[in-house]
Amino acid sequence: MSFTKGDLLTKTRKLVNGLAKAKPVWLKAMEKAPPAVFPRAEKKVERICLPEDVYINKFYKKHPESLHEDPIKICDFDPTPSRIFGSRVLELKEQGVSEEEAIDVADMEYRLQKKTKKKAYKRLKEIARIRGTKPPPNPYPSAIKEIQAEEKKYVHDRFFNPRILEIVEKLKEQQDAEMHDRGRSIGM
Repeated sequence: MSFTKGDLLTKTRKLVNGLAKAKPVWLKAMEKAPPAVFPRAEKKVERICLPEDVYINKFYKKHPESLHEDPIKICDFDPTPSRIFGSRVLELKEQGVSEEEAIDVADMEYRLQKKTKKKAYKRLKEIARIRGTKPPPNPYPSAIKEIQAEEKKYVHDRFFNPRILEIVEKLKEQQDAEMHDRGRSIGM
């Protein structure tokens, strides 16, 4: 794929010299002061692998639901449960525990943490019922539920906003008119 190599200046020169393109006005000025050329990597950039990545993959194989339930927040400082799992396995291995036992212990800790979060929210709801107040929002919602909560407003607008309903009606009228015109052209 030689046509993708080179910068704008060399590509334009080739097109002008091959008489495929008229000489642009800016070419002469650009030849006098060409843009900076940055060196390119000769090889593909290698993927960054951390020591715990192996265990993170094992975690997601063991708990595929966690990929969707545990949100990955880019601006958050707290590591994801999978990253905690991986670093915990490495920590246990450094202490002399075998890999299988370390994975089992880290897995048990993850499940225990998940259970305690559910129990804590359940207790919050019970306290709210006793007080007669509205239960608080789940402090540990799944990523899917967070996204659905954000989209709920737009879904509601889609069915009840008069402007959107007008647009839908116009589109339906246009489709009916096109179908009617097609039926006429086929009939003739």
